[in-house]
Amino acid sequence: MDSGLPEAPYDLLTRMIAVSPNDLGPANALVRRVCAGTMSLPALPSDPSAFDDAAVRDFAEQFAADVSSMSDAQRGAFLAATGNDAFTVTACVFIADFVPRVSAGLAALGLPAIPEPTGWDHDGEPIDLVLNRFAPMVGAMRALDPVTTEVVRLRGAVQHACRLCKSLREGAALDAGGTESMYDDIESYETSDLLEERHKAALRFVDELIWTPSRIQADVAAGVHEHFSAAEALELTLDVMRNAANKIAVALAADAPRVAEGTERYLLGTDGQPVYA
Repeated sequence: MDSGLPEAPYDLLTRMIAVSPNDLGPANALVRRVCAGTMSLPALPSDPSAFDDAAVRDFAEQFAADVSSMSDAQRGAFLAATGNDAFTVTACVFIADFVPRVSAGLAALGLPAIPEPTGWDHDGEPIDLVLNRFAPMVGAMRALDPVTTEVVRLRGAVQHACRLCKSLREGAALDAGGTESMYDDIESYETSDLLEERHKAALRFVDELIWTPSRIQADVAAGVHEHFSAAEALELTLDVMRNAANKIAVALAADAPRVAEGTERYLLGTDGQPVYA
């Protein structure tokens, strides 16, 4: 790839497409069909399988459509169906859900597509790829300014109803001018006098990726191009996916905030990992 954009995120996205754990191939194939179909996107390739399970299918569909509305009944049925593999299958659901969204976002912005894998990875760990490799890699990217990064993160936190994410405030963004008044405006950003036009352009794109990724509007993509460079636009797209890893915690009811009241300040380290006081 000679676009001048970083290759590492593309390589990792390709690895996510290739991953299909030996003992979970049929479930992986099912959730790839379901998640993509729910959002009217092309499904990621998968090993041939006619496997179907109502609990896994229902969980994957709700995960993709609106994880904030995942019911205890859906969660319980999924946990019963997947047992000790629940966390791994949920990571597979996340990949099935969000890599197609990223592909749609990149296409809408005219950025390079994710290269197709040359074969299956039956030994890779989806949890490791998502949480230990992808999330910190994107967190370490610094093309975007910290306030825009935080505004985008908080929009995703509300859209996915992640209690943990909503309780956190990134320190570099606060030091760069982020305020609670500004963050309060994210909910109704179009009428905000505190959020800049670049923030609004970013948030329109965030909303499209989260709710209507199969039909990203041309004017929304044009707004991203107006306010962001290609490197910033790529990071913006990847940030939406990184932030959306909170769907895993929300889906499994593991998103309890770190503080009982108010918010906690943290720093996103140079390695992309959060550092708490």
